[in-house]
Amino acid sequence: MRLTTFTDYSLRVLIYLAAQPAERATIAQVAASFQVSENHLVKVVHFLGKQGWLTNVRGKGGGLELGMPPEAIIVGRVVRETEGLSQLAECFGDTDGDCAIAPNCRLRGVLGEAIKAFYGVLDHYTLADLVNNRQQLAQILFHPAADAGAKARRARAVS
Repeated sequence: MRLTTFTDYSLRVLIYLAAQPAERATIAQVAASFQVSENHLVKVVHFLGKQGWLTNVRGKGGGLELGMPPEAIIVGRVVRETEGLSQLAECFGDTDGDCAIAPNCRLRGVLGEAIKAFYGVLDHYTLADLVNNRQQLAQILFHPAADAGAKARRARAVS
């Protein structure tokens, strides 16, 4: 199974914020740290906010912060919500599609079991589990080069 870019970025945003829980962050800071597009992150942040996982604080000193404690954010739920319904094969849709063996095929059951196991593992982890190495993450994510890169991109966009 391969996660969508939307899910990947959602998890990255949550990890970034949980790695430095006392600080707010901007989309530009997160984008610079992961070297991803700010435009893509805007959609991700909006979705995460609608789910209650993020809060956007406006005004001076504002920015993004977690909307709930990292211990309350279940990784499996984040992946389910960002991925939508998992359809590994056409037989997972409302119809059996064009598959000739659909009425007698056991693959659907096997794939269904695999998806259940996949989410079962993810349900055992919270965002807090993903950032229990905060010091190491901070050394990578919160360094001056990331901030300088974000400022340079903003300057290019304005000019």
